[in-house]
Amino acid sequence: MGIGNILLNDEGVGIHVVKKLEEENFAGADLMDGGTGGFHLLGFIQSYTHVIIIDASLDQYPTGNVRILHPRYAKDFPHQLSAHEIGLRDLLDAAFLLGNMPDLHLVAVSVKDFQELGMELTPEVEAAIPFAVENVKNLVSELSNN
Repeated sequence: MGIGNILLNDEGVGIHVVKKLEEENFAGADLMDGGTGGFHLLGFIQSYTHVIIIDASLDQYPTGNVRILHPRYAKDFPHQLSAHEIGLRDLLDAAFLLGNMPDLHLVAVSVKDFQELGMELTPEVEAAIPFAVENVKNLVSELSNN
């Protein structure tokens, strides 16, 4: 599930990664553009055993850095996610409190500035998309074999 707002440049990188997987006809998992859906995504998340979220992360890493996290609770996410930080964290806390929290993985792509309106990714974040796509594919493969 790609999370983000494509109208805020790099903040929408999660959506771009999902679109790239769709373009490649990736059939290893269900793909979803989660946008900035917040609590509207709760039912979707709870209907799966494993969920991979791809999202922009405001952090200390260089722009375009891709890393995989295995958060169990909202507090395990990077200290500063992107513009929808509270909504995503609240969503995951709600899933945990309702007793139906899937095994969750986060593919975090480091960004620096997403305040300006626009639909263009910076060159660093654009260059990170193939790495994020490969990480998603590897995670799906690992989870399918377990």
